[in-house]
Amino acid sequence: MTRATKFARVVIAICLSAAVAGAQQPLSVVSTVNDSSIAGRPAALDSQGKLLPWPMPDNTGYSYSGYFLSQWTIVWDQYNRQKLPWFFCCFDFDRTTYEMFPEWHWANSTGYLRAMMQGFMERLYPYTGDPHTIEFLKSFVDYELENGLTPEGYAWARVPYPSANPGSRRYTGWSEHGEDFVEPHVVGEDGYGYLRLYEMTGDTKYLQAAIRCAEALVKNFKPGDERNSPWPYRCFARDGRIEGGKGMFPYSANVVEPIMLFDELIRLEQGDTASYQRVREGAWAWLMKYPMQNNVWVGYFEDVQASMENMNQVIPLEFARYILLHPDKDPDWRDHSRKLVEWVKTTPRWPKYLVHGALVTTEQGRSLKDFCCNPPNQCCDSHSSRLAAVEALYYAKTGDVAYKEAAYRTYNWVTYFQGLPGGAHAPFSTQWWFTDEFSDGPRRMMDAFWAVPEWAPADESHLLGSLSVVTKIAYAAGSVTYSTFDAASTDVLRLDFTPDSVTVGGKAITRGKDLDREGYTFDDATHVLYLRHTSSRDVDIQGKSDRPVPSLITFDDPHFAAGTPLGQYPSGVIHWREGDWQIGTPYGKFGTFTLALADPKAQKAAFEFWSPRIFAGLDVYNDGDSDATVTVRSPEVREMAFTIKPKELRRLRTGWRDPSSQVSFDITNGEKLRFDNLAYVHP
Repeated sequence: MTRATKFARVVIAICLSAAVAGAQQPLSVVSTVNDSSIAGRPAALDSQGKLLPWPMPDNTGYSYSGYFLSQWTIVWDQYNRQKLPWFFCCFDFDRTTYEMFPEWHWANSTGYLRAMMQGFMERLYPYTGDPHTIEFLKSFVDYELENGLTPEGYAWARVPYPSANPGSRRYTGWSEHGEDFVEPHVVGEDGYGYLRLYEMTGDTKYLQAAIRCAEALVKNFKPGDERNSPWPYRCFARDGRIEGGKGMFPYSANVVEPIMLFDELIRLEQGDTASYQRVREGAWAWLMKYPMQNNVWVGYFEDVQASMENMNQVIPLEFARYILLHPDKDPDWRDHSRKLVEWVKTTPRWPKYLVHGALVTTEQGRSLKDFCCNPPNQCCDSHSSRLAAVEALYYAKTGDVAYKEAAYRTYNWVTYFQGLPGGAHAPFSTQWWFTDEFSDGPRRMMDAFWAVPEWAPADESHLLGSLSVVTKIAYAAGSVTYSTFDAASTDVLRLDFTPDSVTVGGKAITRGKDLDREGYTFDDATHVLYLRHTSSRDVDIQGKSDRPVPSLITFDDPHFAAGTPLGQYPSGVIHWREGDWQIGTPYGKFGTFTLALADPKAQKAAFEFWSPRIFAGLDVYNDGDSDATVTVRSPEVREMAFTIKPKELRRLRTGWRDPSSQVSFDITNGEKLRFDNLAYVHP
């Protein structure tokens, strides 16, 4: 497909292939498409024919976390290797080697991606405690601040450009729309990301960047009307004009992103808060008068030639999410959020699909004939993830179990897209987008655990949600210690232990039945803990547990090509016995690179720790047609035997408490076994 042809598709907001049009005519608003596979992976169903999650149908926590953790694994690998997200919107990959290569024909979504990635890392850091998440995010945003801001003296001065030409080292907009333009709603979205990164790190350069965004939004605000929003969708950065540019347009319904920036600066008492309040009220009044009444939700995507007809679901759902998390901002939050969800699910602007009871939504369209994107079960995991997130949060606020069930089935569908599934792509052709699949989708999947904590892994401890940014966190056996940016916050965790003590600022708080004051609740059955603290940022939760927190080897960090024999890997951790092991491609129920036997028919294999460590276990998948057995032994500890059924993925845990120098495997029927996520513990 030529660049011109691709651009023509987006200009009219059509990503629909001829094959879909032919197969699906006439299209309905909601069609039933009960395919046997999703993203090329076999669909798992319950006794009622409803969709279950992938890759472990009976383990929601493993499957949901596998989605966002696999995407992070790929992003971290890119940071250490190709850095494709810095310069390209998207990529494709070889379906044999699974090596990635960039898409050279499409706009790099610079502003959107950094804002979405900030949201992902803000949630991922407290969930994992991995400082690499902060390292990655700071580097990512710093590059934009150094290479993607408008000049001084502009009407839109020192704010981020929304996009760049593919491969460009500097960001000045996508040349298909013109050069040197901004998208004001992205200024708000990026500005909010800068502000939250300031809260995560304490680095005031991000605060100053956020304030510059707010100042530009104040300077260029207009009251707006039915055809003109308070800020244009796209305008020239130098003087704010929309005339003379083929991609410029006067209307974008996406004012919630600037509102979020203003609200947070006002809360922190940073910048010209009186001006922020005035403009915020004006933007809110316009939002209530026009889009909330006429549902003209247009003007979001960086690569779309705007019109008043091409609606999208991002703006209404992100607004619904914001008022569900901040009901104090909107006295009608319940009615408004429900109305927005139902509009997205029923609008004839683009089709929706029922896949074994999971409602799947595409992203935008003018009609059932002109819409984006591919056929169901090939793409659009991020947009369905957003819908599920809003429904899950609506359930959390209202207790309406119908929304919980709807969110569960849609989230289950999303899990099939984790890693690099060879049978899927987005949003058309064979591209994979860093915005959709590696930031936006994962951040909204993480809302699942925040809204419904019992969906999180039951055998691990995690901080699942907090309105305040988490600035530091540490996990240990029977212990979670963390700090938030704000002294006042309500947080939710799921623990693998029962807390004996919970302290805030070094002082014990009490367990109760509600959170009407500083204290905590704990469910003995689900091990879900809700905690309200008002007197200090510092929280310490202690209990008894015989489950140490393991380190994981994912076989993607560092990245080696499939087929690479393993010697020392990672450096200073494990020496793999020569001729026994090699790196494997994504395979079966593993979405990222794996550990494979060098000789698939081998019956014995081994590795040595460079210094004694406790081997905690690993994940094993059997793609064969008969049972496989894996017996694990060590000179220092007793052996363990496991049976892996055909097409089964199992997380094997040894329960060992003593360190090992060597670990060996006896394998039967192992020709189609693959391994991943090797867990070990420092003694």
